[in-house]
Amino acid sequence: MKPTEGPEPGNRTLLTAFVLSGLSNHPELQHLLFFTFCLMYTITIIGNLLIFMVTLHPTLHTPMYSFLRVLSFLDVSTASTVVPKMLVNFLSEDRSISYTGCATQLYCVVFLGTTEWYLLTAMAYDRYVAICNPLRYSVLMNSRVCHSLVLLSFSGGIFVSVVQTAWVFTLPFCGPKKINYFFCDIPPLIILSCTDTSLYEKQIITATVLVIFAPFCLILVSYACILSSILKISSTESRHKAFSTCSSHLTVVALYFGIGTSIYLQPKSTNSQDTKKVLSLVYTTVFPILNPLIYSLRNKDVKEVLIGMLAELMKK
Repeated sequence: MKPTEGPEPGNRTLLTAFVLSGLSNHPELQHLLFFTFCLMYTITIIGNLLIFMVTLHPTLHTPMYSFLRVLSFLDVSTASTVVPKMLVNFLSEDRSISYTGCATQLYCVVFLGTTEWYLLTAMAYDRYVAICNPLRYSVLMNSRVCHSLVLLSFSGGIFVSVVQTAWVFTLPFCGPKKINYFFCDIPPLIILSCTDTSLYEKQIITATVLVIFAPFCLILVSYACILSSILKISSTESRHKAFSTCSSHLTVVALYFGIGTSIYLQPKSTNSQDTKKVLSLVYTTVFPILNPLIYSLRNKDVKEVLIGMLAELMKK
């Protein structure tokens, strides 16, 4: 992908960089924002690294915990793609990002987001098999199936991110190079295009259906079957445990669905850019913190292993 030029023959300038507007233009807030998001980023790294280490425990060698390790990796990667540059911009007057850097950041954001959606679908299938076909769980969800689902999730992420990034950066950009966002994403970038993007907007909506709506529908079907099976469980304790596990998953899925559709179904809506900025901020900085809490620390087995590991550390 080569940098594009403005459309006027007499005033063509080679586009080599964009400028990110960031979260706020008020100088007095920059240091406060820096320390706030620096703290959140630190918690994200520590929390997800802790979950990654805990799920390596011999008693937690099941597909569900393998998926949780991958989810932790994706959360840390998403935050690391966006937050470090945002932190630098809080303390710097130069908020520019190179053309190549912007394309790379967009590719990573789309890749990680898409992969996470497909992984959440795989996790829903895992819960469906565990609750609806418990006797065949070890056969239907063996290590080969688990690894295949993870590989398919990453492959889907690579394909979607390559297509979306290529589409965006073949558009001609002109006029002001300032992106009203804190990272390079599809909606703020296509607003800067000086050509008709109606076809591309339809393509984004199609991609949103394939990446968000289709997995979301599959997840809903899985949990409808799960709910039906849970209601048939006679043991109150077992029923409560199943509900607890599934409700945490559905909470994350519902949040992802709401934010994803709000951002990408109307990609060129200028009136909602500030809203989209807030939603993207939640997705890239808050979700990576919440996922370990929602998925893991509400899990009895994870808590027992974590307490055991902390007890061993205290003895040393």
